[in-house]
Amino acid sequence: MVPALRRECMKTIGIYLYNNIEVLDFTGPFEVFATAQRLQAMVSHNPNNQLFNVLTVAEEKTTVVAQSNLQVLPSYSIEYHPHLDVLIVPGGVVTAEMNKDHVLSWLGSTAERADITASVCTGAFLLAKAGLLDGMEVTTHWDHIGKLKQSFPGLVVKENVRWVDNGHVVTSAGISAGIDMSLHLVGRLAGEEHAVKTARRMEYDWRQD
Repeated sequence: MVPALRRECMKTIGIYLYNNIEVLDFTGPFEVFATAQRLQAMVSHNPNNQLFNVLTVAEEKTTVVAQSNLQVLPSYSIEYHPHLDVLIVPGGVVTAEMNKDHVLSWLGSTAERADITASVCTGAFLLAKAGLLDGMEVTTHWDHIGKLKQSFPGLVVKENVRWVDNGHVVTSAGISAGIDMSLHLVGRLAGEEHAVKTARRMEYDWRQD
């Protein structure tokens, strides 16, 4: 069983954005951690009781165009951002990002300092290209399982699972599975009871398998 990382201090959750990112891959985790924070403030009757600070980071602090032409302005660039306790790399069309050595280097150095690095869907390809998944059990969207196995034969790619937790690194299947994984991370960081209450607050049927 993966040990919990519960601590009293606030955790900063950074979600990496890039062009052609899958919308729910990043908005799902964002909403989970934001809801967990709002719930913490509510139950403690203290709006200053900070459990999570959720922010977005991109290659540059300019508009990112997600799939379906959703335009998003990231909070920070990879050149300047606060320390990230949790780094989340969503999926989407990752071809361009996989060819950016400075982005892969940033992913590697940021993951080294973070408590947890996680991916949603094809975000696993970016973590793998950055050398963060070597020899691990991982997963991704069902439609990309074969390509992940072929591209990175050193990985143990799991099918029919919502997420795989290696402790420091967590990968999830596609789209809505990122919400399940994020609730799992809330459970690790703030306790399972808080994760269950967060899912209920979201009116979300959390699949904990």
